[in-house]
Amino acid sequence: MEVPHEIQTRLESLKKELEHHSYLYYVEDRPEITDYEYDQLMRELIVLENEYPELLSADSPSQRVGGKPLAMFDSVKHRVPLLSLDKTFSADELRSFDQRIKKGLNTEAEIEYVAELKIDGLTVALTYENGLLVQGATRGDGIAGEDVTANIKTVKSIPLRLANGEQVSLGVRGEVYIKKTDFEKLNREHERTGEVLFANPRNIAAGSLRQLDPKVTASRPLDAFFYDILFIEGRDVATQWDGFECMKNLKLKINSHSKLCQGIEKVIEFCEYWTLHREELAYEIDGIVVKLNSLQDQVGLGFTAKAPRSKIAYKFPAQQVETKVLGIIINVGRTGAVTPTAVLEPVRVAGSTISRATLHNEDNIRQKDIRIGDQVIIQKAGDVIPEVVRSLPEKRTGGEHIFMMPEKCPECGAEVYREPGEAVARCIGATCPAQLREGIIHFVSRDAMDIQGLGEAIIIQLIDARLIHDVADLYQIKFDDLIALERFGT
Repeated sequence: MEVPHEIQTRLESLKKELEHHSYLYYVEDRPEITDYEYDQLMRELIVLENEYPELLSADSPSQRVGGKPLAMFDSVKHRVPLLSLDKTFSADELRSFDQRIKKGLNTEAEIEYVAELKIDGLTVALTYENGLLVQGATRGDGIAGEDVTANIKTVKSIPLRLANGEQVSLGVRGEVYIKKTDFEKLNREHERTGEVLFANPRNIAAGSLRQLDPKVTASRPLDAFFYDILFIEGRDVATQWDGFECMKNLKLKINSHSKLCQGIEKVIEFCEYWTLHREELAYEIDGIVVKLNSLQDQVGLGFTAKAPRSKIAYKFPAQQVETKVLGIIINVGRTGAVTPTAVLEPVRVAGSTISRATLHNEDNIRQKDIRIGDQVIIQKAGDVIPEVVRSLPEKRTGGEHIFMMPEKCPECGAEVYREPGEAVARCIGATCPAQLREGIIHFVSRDAMDIQGLGEAIIIQLIDARLIHDVADLYQIKFDDLIALERFGT
């Protein structure tokens, strides 16, 4: 049956109108119509596509709701490697970077840089052919990533078709993230329903984009910024800043805080400003990326074994906050190491809510005079591992208690022994269940056998069910053993 011309015209008009309003709402943050009006337009489009399925196209706004679940993600080799960046932690190190750039370019003139906020999310690479989004992939190891195209299409700020880009084919690199308010809202909902809370916004972004069911991804309020053109056909781009303008013209969302800097001192000013003002942003950042503006010079400077010489990441100093030590617990590792951990009043540090922090060993506790009940300063070392920096003895009330390392293992009751001259005490129990558990958890981890889908919670469940006693038992488990366990049955 031939589709009436007026139906085709109306459908194309709806698609353009919906993409226009999505851009205004999700990118420009200045909606012109209400949510109800938008939903009515979407409903009309879906009705027409259901009635005339031959008109359904890959760039239709209706395809953002998510398709059928996948069995697994395919691997995708990146056309241009997505390399990591060398890191710097001070103004002097930035100046040293500038000197290396000048030496490499054989010049003493001021270098033009672009400084960008380093968004704390999941890196992705998108490919558009003749303006149409054809592939979205995670960074992976930089050489190959996972094909998450179906999930990328559910992110409403990402255009399915480039504006003014019918003849443009390009690859872009960006970051998928979630706003802090949306992170807190999702965690409140998880808390209400008794589900596990997310550690930080980055974890939500990464976990959401790697869902096998695109409908789950579509339910999460993900957003994206783009900052690098990896390759382009149909447009000329000479500088990093030109790339921003090009992406903006194509309606790819770029970060408005990026700055063109004349000389390294302007870059340092930018870094110092955002070190102080990062908490004012609606999203998490974990540093500043500094790039040589000239793309020709970027190519000319080349790469080290792992990173481009023309770019560097400035990392913020570790954020420190005050909280209270509610208690100290003991963890036993796979080697028998007995490690004290502080249980804290929950506090937000560098994008995460922290309720525990490592105390390393008994000597560290004594040197820092950390007591149960103390007010303490904590930080995330490298913005990753929470640790107690120091106690605040001037705030003691007299109700604090000195912590004593146990003489017996809390897991098996065996003796805890500390070798003379060593900082670490160890459980010497040959059959300690904690050492067994931690050993199996390490065995299946990404750094060892990398057995996907077999995490800490499932290992504990298998041990509690007496299905495994060592790593060899993992290879003897039967389907009927698993199907009887909670969350495994149908």
